[in-house]
Amino acid sequence: MTGTDAQPSVAGEDDRSRMNMIQAINSAMDVTMGRDPAVMVMGEDVGYFGGVFRATAGLQKKYGAARAFDTPITEIGIIGVAIGMAAYGLRPVPEIQFADYIYPALDQLVSEAARLRYRSAGEFTAPITVRSPYGGGIFGGQTHSQSPEGIFTHVSGIKTVIPSNPYDAKGLLIAAIEDNDPVLFLEPKRIYNGPFDGHWDRPARNWSQHPDALVPEGHYRVELGQARTVRAGEAVTVLCYGTMVHVVLAAVAEAGVDADVIDLRTLVPLDIEAIEASVRRTGRCMVVHEATRTGGFGAELAALVQERCFYHLEAPVERVTGFDTPYPHSLEWAYFPGPVRLAQALKKIMKD
Repeated sequence: MTGTDAQPSVAGEDDRSRMNMIQAINSAMDVTMGRDPAVMVMGEDVGYFGGVFRATAGLQKKYGAARAFDTPITEIGIIGVAIGMAAYGLRPVPEIQFADYIYPALDQLVSEAARLRYRSAGEFTAPITVRSPYGGGIFGGQTHSQSPEGIFTHVSGIKTVIPSNPYDAKGLLIAAIEDNDPVLFLEPKRIYNGPFDGHWDRPARNWSQHPDALVPEGHYRVELGQARTVRAGEAVTVLCYGTMVHVVLAAVAEAGVDADVIDLRTLVPLDIEAIEASVRRTGRCMVVHEATRTGGFGAELAALVQERCFYHLEAPVERVTGFDTPYPHSLEWAYFPGPVRLAQALKKIMKD
């Protein structure tokens, strides 16, 4: 189902637990490891310690050190080994401890994993799911808070997934692990323990009571390439993903704008049909992401909307993003697109 807020039906739908995103991600790995002995978790501190954010906690104890194991501090080695494992029929789930550390492994991902299927004429595939916390939220500054998704969406052969809530996180991660091509699964650490209400200094009240925090304990999939409408509206389409979904919802509520808010969920493959249908209906479009503006994925979204919906647009496409500066440390909240900047952009686009 494309562009809908309806959840897919799953087996054991009544067997659900309230989870935050970390718990949902852990559950996804647990479920897939239990179903398929080829699924293996690897990375720095992911074994005995259970990961710096505890996303892999308990997996080594349950499945053994041969299937959930620690690696040396070498990102290029982690991904290189994972590619070899995948070529021989395994389904490795390597963790890069922070997305900022992924650059040493860029050549392995771009030149090897992304091209393996094509270079071998389909003889080999690279069913690798690279998990990594990304984005701001912990005052990590330039080395722990980057949003590199735009780099990977440019690379043919790699799928890019970014969840915004626990239900999607588990279903998308299961779908990614079961996919036969490499997937970059970026986890917004700002909402690991529950979404915020858009104001960076306070958590959302009763977030655990939200339907998206009620997660089936068993196996289910949220298929890649399907966006989700999280708020239906008729005045403007807002495209967002990850943490920004919650910020956008807060800004729309404060501005009193009847916005159609679409959570993209996967950037590659992109649900362009859902985007096009919404923009053709509303006549206006705003794109929001945390990454820097220049060369960000928002530029691609704006170009696609311009190409496909030009005669339906009543105003130029607006972008609200991070700034084109090195990532600040103490000024992290000023760098983020927040409700004030979003409200200003909404008012501007509604006047045009």
